[in-house]
Amino acid sequence: MHDPRGPNKNGPGPSRREFLRGSGAAAAATALATAPLAPLVEAAPAPPPQGFGPGPVTVGLKVNGQYMTQKVEPRVTLLDALRNYLDVTGCKRVCDRGTCGACTVLLDGKPVYSCSMLAIEAQGNVIQTAESLVADGKLDAIPAAFVKYDAQQCGFCTPGFVVAMRAAFDKNPKASPAEIEEGLSGNICRCGTYQQMRDAIAALCKSQGKGD
Repeated sequence: MHDPRGPNKNGPGPSRREFLRGSGAAAAATALATAPLAPLVEAAPAPPPQGFGPGPVTVGLKVNGQYMTQKVEPRVTLLDALRNYLDVTGCKRVCDRGTCGACTVLLDGKPVYSCSMLAIEAQGNVIQTAESLVADGKLDAIPAAFVKYDAQQCGFCTPGFVVAMRAAFDKNPKASPAEIEEGLSGNICRCGTYQQMRDAIAALCKSQGKGD
């Protein structure tokens, strides 16, 4: 089929060929305007995440003021690294499930369950265990109060309690006995020496000016 090349016999306006040409050009222009432009330079691929293991890796930990290094497998918990590799045995393994608090240590001043944290995660943090509560052969006031009021029996939970209590008093030196007990809510004594602990807490709070 061929459209006439001369004037449109149907009157003024474009011929069918001119109309089709114009509409096709408009559609092409719209498609080009809305199509996303490809980047001129491809972005560099992201580096793969750093992996550890499966063999031992060097871990550096700052424990009770000393920097210690040891090769441990990435799966080793902070509790096992302290006890089995660095010979820091104050924190105890009891439940090994993050429920009893016997393994409590301070990480940058905050109590954490060392059985629920990997050693490699603790790198770069300041770690304090129950051993840090003795300076020049003198007991800190908290373990000294535990001794005075006989607030321990088997002793497995005691290191976790004194560390958690130290954190509670550091956070609020004027805390009431009820506030200190709240700070110990993550620790359990299976021997049931809670009353003796309350006596020690009351004496400590009184000595610091808030024994009500």
